[in-house]
This record gives sequence, C-alpha cells and structure tokens, in this order.
Amino acid sequence: MSKTFQRTLITSALPYANGPVHIGHLAGVYIPADIYARYLRLKGEEVLFIGGSDEHGVPIALKAKAEGISPQEIVDRYHYIIKKSFEDFGITFDIYSRTTSAIHYKTASDFFRKLYDKGEFIEKTSEQYYDEEAKQFLADRYITGECPHCANKNAYGDQCEACGTSLTPLDLIDPKSAISGSVPVLKETKHWYLPLDKHEAWLKKWILEDHKEWKSNVYGQCKSWLDMGLQPRAVSRDLDWGIPIPVEGGEGKVLYVWFDAPIGYISNTIEHSPDDWEKWWKDESSRMIHFIGKDNIVFHCIVFPAMLKADGTYILPENVPANEFLNLEGDKISTSRNWAVWLHEYLEDFPEKQDVLRYVLTANAPETKDNDFTWKDFQARNNNELVAVFGNFVNRALVLTHKYFEGKVPARGALNDYDRATLDEFKRIRQDLEDCLNQFRFRDALKEAMNLARIGNKYLADTEPWKLAKTDMERTAAILNISLQIAANLAIAFEPFLPFSSEKLKRIINKKDLNWNGLGSIDLLGADHQLNQPELLFEKIEDEMIEKQIQKLQDTKKANNQNPN
Repeated sequence: MSKTFQRTLITSALPYANGPVHIGHLAGVYIPADIYARYLRLKGEEVLFIGGSDEHGVPIALKAKAEGISPQEIVDRYHYIIKKSFEDFGITFDIYSRTTSAIHYKTASDFFRKLYDKGEFIEKTSEQYYDEEAKQFLADRYITGECPHCANKNAYGDQCEACGTSLTPLDLIDPKSAISGSVPVLKETKHWYLPLDKHEAWLKKWILEDHKEWKSNVYGQCKSWLDMGLQPRAVSRDLDWGIPIPVEGGEGKVLYVWFDAPIGYISNTIEHSPDDWEKWWKDESSRMIHFIGKDNIVFHCIVFPAMLKADGTYILPENVPANEFLNLEGDKISTSRNWAVWLHEYLEDFPEKQDVLRYVLTANAPETKDNDFTWKDFQARNNNELVAVFGNFVNRALVLTHKYFEGKVPARGALNDYDRATLDEFKRIRQDLEDCLNQFRFRDALKEAMNLARIGNKYLADTEPWKLAKTDMERTAAILNISLQIAANLAIAFEPFLPFSSEKLKRIINKKDLNWNGLGSIDLLGADHQLNQPELLFEKIEDEMIEKQIQKLQDTKKANNQNPN
C-alpha cells in the first residue's frame, strides 16, 4: 500500500554558475520540475519548489583566473542571467537562491561539523600534484597533459574532452599546471572522506528493494554502482574558492563541491522558511522529489542520501525522476563549444514564445533515452500542433460564438448521441492526465492534453455549426456550448505545461477561477457567460526564422572547426 503524504518538497538540480542555461537544462530538469509543481498546486496541495545556483568549484575559479577577475564576480554575472532566464520561462520556484549566500555557508559548515563530531568521516593522506611555483595543490581541472587514449595534448586531469574518457591526473602524459605552466610534483595532503561502503547495505535495500518503481534508467545506474561496491569519497579539496573546512587541520581546504551543492537545497529552504523549514526536511509526512539529469543520479540517489542518513535527522527522497540528455541537431550540447540554444538568446529571437519552447521540449523530453532537438521539428510542432490543432480549435469556437451569440455562451439544450460520445471522451481526460503526471511521464501527459484539443477540433469539423446556423440555431447553440466547455477544459489541462497560453486563454474566455478539480466538467462556463474578444493563442513560425537559427549553428560549427582547442 503506497504511503500518503501531507506535503511535497520539490528540488531541481542547481545549475552551475559558470555560464547561462540552455535548452538541455530546461528539457532535462526545470520544465519537468515546474510541470509537477504547477500540477500539485492546481490540485490544492502543499508544495515547496526549491532552486538555486551552484557557485563553487574549480571551473569557476579557472574561469575567473582566465578573465582576471574574482570568482565572486563570475558567479554574480551568471546567477543573474540564470535566474532571469528561469523567471522569463515561467519556472515557478518558491525560492531561487545560491550557494554563496551567508545562510548556505553556515548550513553547509554546520552539516560538515556535525558529521565530523559524530565520527562519520575517515581521514586519509594521499599524494596529489602540487605546483611549487604557485605554492598550491592542484585540483584535477588545474592539470593538463596528453591523453593516454587519444593523444589530445590538452586533456584535463579528470577528463579528456576530445575522446570523453574519464581520467585521473596520474594518467596524463607530461602533466603541467594550468596555473603556472610548470611541471607539478607529488606531495602528501590530508583529506576527509565519507565512507560510502559503510552505507552500502541499507542503500541496497532502500533502492533495490524498496524503490523498484523508480525509472529504469535511475534504478539501473544505481544498481550498477551498488553491484560494483561503494568506496569512500573525499568531501574536501585543496582550494581557496569554496566553503572552508571548519575544523583543525582544514586550513587551505574547502568542502568538495559535490558535498556542498546538495546542502543548498536545505539552506535555500531555511532561507525561504526560517521558522518551519524542518517540516519539509525532517517530518515523515513530507515527501521529497529530486528532479535532475542523468549525470547527477549517483549523487542524489547514493551520495546525498548517505549524507542525510549519516546526520540521522532527515527524510530521504521518495523519488528521483532523472532524465537523459537532450542533443542539438544530432550533436551533444556543449557549453565550451557554444553548441547550444541559450534561453536568454532564444527570447531575443522568439519574443513571447516561451510556451512554444516549453511545448517542444516536453514533447521531445529525454525521459528514457537521449533525444534530439532540431529547429525543423520545433517549427513543425508549432505550426502543425499548437497553431493548427489547439489554437485553431479555440479560435473557431470563440469566433463563431461572437458571430452568432454576441460573444455569450449559448444554452446547451438537447444533446444527441454524437455530443454524448464526445463529452464521454473528454470526461476521461483528468484521470488519464493524472495517471501520467503521477508517474512523471510528462511527455505522455502532454499528449493527453493535446488529445483534448484534437477531440474539440474533430467535433467542430464533424458538426459544422457554421452551416447549421442557417437553419437550426438551437443545434448550433448546443455545439458551441460543448466546444466552449472543451476550450475551458483546455485552459486547465495545459496550465502545467503552457502557463502563458493558459493564462491568455482564461482571459479570452473571461474565466480566471479554474482549478484542477474542474477538469472534465461540462459546466465550467454557464449560459450567458460573456466571453472576451478572440485572440490568436499561437502564430505560425516562418521558414526564414528557422533558417536564421540553423545558420547560427552552422557558423558555430565552422568556428569550432577552425579553432578546435
């Protein structure tokens, strides 16, 4: 028997503040999380939706060094851009904060200290590369050299970006410091480790036995890690950008960003709800859902739960509906290669078309496998589905009502068998949508919502009220009443997915007070209810707009080929 919960805490992966956000981020994490948060709120449930920027770690320090500015200036720049992009696309965070906030520093520091005092860490000394010229230990990204697999001369100490192979600094041929260019030496350093092997037994039961309902890609990746056997993982690094280790011997060391970042969910909750944050994190009647991409599965299903369990006072996530990756025009999205559709640039080229992108990214969501975004598909889905199906139906129903009934909802009157069959079909929409949404199948849920628009379109095409109006106004009234009830239902059904269009539709039909409980009702609009003037919900996207985007990508590819490194 499934457990019932009083409230839901939704977290979304903290985007890394060394660049803007792109469509891969939106499709993989933030649109699914927002759909789910909006859905639960529409049902009247208690929800807290947490977001924030991840602002520590080596790439940010490297970028700051390259630009000759401070890491704080880097994260301030991108935190603002990221936050605004989310606001512009209607991502309804209850709070969007950051890991450089004073509250986060205290929360993360206190979290480490509690685990340290409880004896939950082990201390280990190991040899790491040290730059004698810069007088500092080198994090993996601060070391470059030749990849032993593909001979790329500019591989990093953690990964070769040319062939994609994971590396350690010791794997590199002719390693050099990315700070001074000198040859580093090996030197002993002490770090603290979270002994994941100590948590292996309960993690196996909790995931492999108690959460078989998790998505197959999540469950499979967790099983693979658990089958290999878990190893202790360092929670500290030799670095000066981050949260200082708050114990003796921690000088010159900071919390490893993987340990620091998920605590951001907790600190952001404290910032939002300082007086009652614990009800979200420590009350067994609360449910926590993590929305992430596949590269974060291990951290959210194994490492962070081990941290929470080591503390001993926190609830564990109920589900982690991670998505796979979204590719762009057949190629992997890459920030470093500028191979992306950046959200802030999209809105410059397609103003007020947030919902078109939300629709296409949900329809193509990489829920079970990597998927591909193409500009041609974007155009086709807008023109053939949003414009030709959803928008066309709503506009026809409104225009005809204004033409024949002065914009007032006509009384329904007697129904025939076809009317009843149509109404029966769309009454099932709420259950069908809920079944998909409750299982985090947002792509299927969107199809169900669009099916309702298809039902409406077919109903109008089959009944032809514009012809009947010449001879039978009573029958015309019944048809348009049913059509308008379907339109009102569409405003509810699409609200989690297309919030801007839903709001516009509610304004057009002059009905703001619609909620999830009304979905499937045939009496949302009473007789004589006054409608506002029709407006087009969506507009066609012309070929030249798409060609411009394709050309922009081709120019990027050409530039990358000319400057491969």
